[in-house]
Amino acid sequence: MELALKNSFGDLLEPQLLTEIAEVGSLVSVNQGSKIIEIGQYIKGMPLLLSGAIKILREDDEGDELLLYYLERGDTCSMTMACCLGDMKSEIRAVAETDVTLVMIPIRKMEEWTGKYRSWRNFVFDSYHNRLNELLATVDSIAFKNMDDRLVAYLKEKARIAASNTIVNTHKDIAYDLHSSRVVISRLLKKLERLGKIRLQRNQIEIVDL
Repeated sequence: MELALKNSFGDLLEPQLLTEIAEVGSLVSVNQGSKIIEIGQYIKGMPLLLSGAIKILREDDEGDELLLYYLERGDTCSMTMACCLGDMKSEIRAVAETDVTLVMIPIRKMEEWTGKYRSWRNFVFDSYHNRLNELLATVDSIAFKNMDDRLVAYLKEKARIAASNTIVNTHKDIAYDLHSSRVVISRLLKKLERLGKIRLQRNQIEIVDL
């Protein structure tokens, strides 16, 4: 585990801290599509992402979801940290976008390391800053961009994370992530296909020229 931690966090955290994380952390593997954190759940540990990608979702009163941001290798979730330290229930849902490997850190160590390691403090503060910027970008996208632009940005990000021009998603899945309807998303995807930007297949979208 220590080697994996060094590969993902070696530029951010000092060797002694990486050794401590390896000693107390729990290595967890999660399959693509599986829920890692559920809304209303008490969170007992903080995740450090070693590989793969996780999407963080918010849900409204009617059960519709909105994609807030992605976590990738070397990331953690600031909302998870806040829930851990405040002993609060989660207000987000975390789902494995790809197969994921992560290390879960006990709550008691999070506070201890904040006083003991400067690199840990910097990592936590930077994580808060980065997630806040991503949340602001999501708000700006909803407030100022039309659904066409949001869909194109979404497809580009999905392709980047998957490292593939083929996106495996149903129109309903995309609608959930963008807090839209399947009918609207299907219409916009057909429009992009007519423009030669994508090719639609069953439960797959091939990016041609976005």
